Amino acid sequence: MQAVVLDQTGKQINTIDLPAEIFEATINTGLMHQAFVRQMANARLGTHNTLTRGEVRMTTAKWYRQKGTGRARHGAKSAPIFVGGGQAFGPRPRKYTKHMPKKMRRAAIRSALTVLARDGQLVFVQGLSLDAPKTKDMRRIINALTGGNDVKTLVLYGEKNENVQLSVHNLDNAQLLHAGYLNIRDLLQHDKVIVPMDALDVIKRIWGLEK
Repeated sequence: MQAVVLDQTGKQINTIDLPAEIFEATINTGLMHQAFVRQMANARLGTHNTLTRGEVRMTTAKWYRQKGTGRARHGAKSAPIFVGGGQAFGPRPRKYTKHMPKKMRRAAIRSALTVLARDGQLVFVQGLSLDAPKTKDMRRIINALTGGNDVKTLVLYGEKNENVQLSVHNLDNAQLLHAGYLNIRDLLQHDKVIVPMDALDVIKRIWGLEK
């Protein structure tokens, strides 16, 4: 597969051949969904907790006498039906961790990259550089590359560039990510993915087929 390479102004300056094992892989929607659910589940802390009637700080004395009041029989105010009482079936600490074989995870990433490349959501650029951190200049560059205003964009990078990183961090519609941390959630949650050549080298090295 061939792809167009742009400069920072959005003009075509070159074409490149993309490795078929990464950008022309078999598209497996179910596998991508499984990988997405796994990542979202593994991000959950699972620290939610509510107090049961045995854990709330409240007197254990009988609230009122058993008979003669005309009211229902109750033994303690800590019962779940009373204000301030314990929670009957509230959440308890637990792990949401899901496991997925490495080959399946890698196949899901290749499948996502293939879909993005097919739909024209990958934007390959020769490089990104700024003389100084400037949010306005970075917004102009991203709009020129994506062809729209305030398109939800994922900006990859392979080599550290502090001016670019600081400028992207100030944009609400853009997220910065090192190509080595490429993941299914960020790929699927953005409309465009800007891929400089140094980031493409990292992708080729990590996500190419194992020898």
